[in-house]
Amino acid sequence: MNRREIVTGIGVTAAWLVAPSSTRAMVEKHLPENLLGGVGASQAKGSESIPPFLEHRVPREGHFLYAREYEGKGPTFVLLHGYPDNLHIYDLLIPVLVAAGRNVVAFDFLGFGASEKPAGIDYGFKQQLGDLHAVVDFLKLDSIVPVAHDAGGVAAINFTLSKPKLIAGLVLLNTFYADAPTLRIPELIELFSLPQTRAFGLAMASDPKQLAFLLRFQQLQFEIGVSQAQIDVIDKLVQPLIFNNFAQQPSAGPAFAALAADLRPQIAVNNLQVSKLAELGIPTTIVWGKSDAYLNVGVAQDLAGHFNGASVQLLDAGHWPQLDRPDDVGRYLLTER
Repeated sequence: MNRREIVTGIGVTAAWLVAPSSTRAMVEKHLPENLLGGVGASQAKGSESIPPFLEHRVPREGHFLYAREYEGKGPTFVLLHGYPDNLHIYDLLIPVLVAAGRNVVAFDFLGFGASEKPAGIDYGFKQQLGDLHAVVDFLKLDSIVPVAHDAGGVAAINFTLSKPKLIAGLVLLNTFYADAPTLRIPELIELFSLPQTRAFGLAMASDPKQLAFLLRFQQLQFEIGVSQAQIDVIDKLVQPLIFNNFAQQPSAGPAFAALAADLRPQIAVNNLQVSKLAELGIPTTIVWGKSDAYLNVGVAQDLAGHFNGASVQLLDAGHWPQLDRPDDVGRYLLTER
């Protein structure tokens, strides 16, 4: 079963996909909005609301990507989310960067968040790399700092390899690229990435109760061995965001399942070009939540070893350091770029 068949199968059997919305390309000005709320907001001083932003619908091969641009100066921080979440994982970090006067862009990959979710396309890491190219080209960004979390690191690093002259710096937050000795893949992603369990995962996901069980199980795994403050962030910020990503119509389910199926093939591709990272000569900062049991400190150290002179900053945080410690993450971004 290939990724296109996965998307088609989910579209037939599951309640988490409906017909895609129409394609649009527009820009709107938005006033400040409230953050996700909950415990994380108190940890970012002055971050009670999202600053004003321009809303873009970026054309992407007959569809659109949803993007927010916060106007400022300097190389643009382009924030890349992982899966199965969306741009809102940066809602506590963005005010820190904007308060420093920096230009910031956050967007949803195709199939996630507020971006279009067309049926029948070949979702995967190659598609996400194309999404990043489309945003940079549409907004005419001539100097950027990709800031990547989780699966977003693959697009960030491969974009950097393809367009090094556009890159003023690279920031990686609890992400992955090639094989690493201590890398653990979350169980929910394993379920959809392994050929022998993929059909079982799709069957479970077709039942809303079983899907809720899978999401709750994975949530609890991320909460093992972390502080109460980090558990509160997962419970109050991350889990509602992920659940809504699946519950909205159309759903992020097909993109998630296809991306999971593409995980090991893409890591194999990255293994063949990982040696090129040392030749980049681009300032690289690795900011890592050290309580992450999956993308753990060993992954950070292995990743740093592929770059020439990368700095590693370990934080008392979990898988989402930009939510656990937004001020500290922002300080490292602003100090080094």
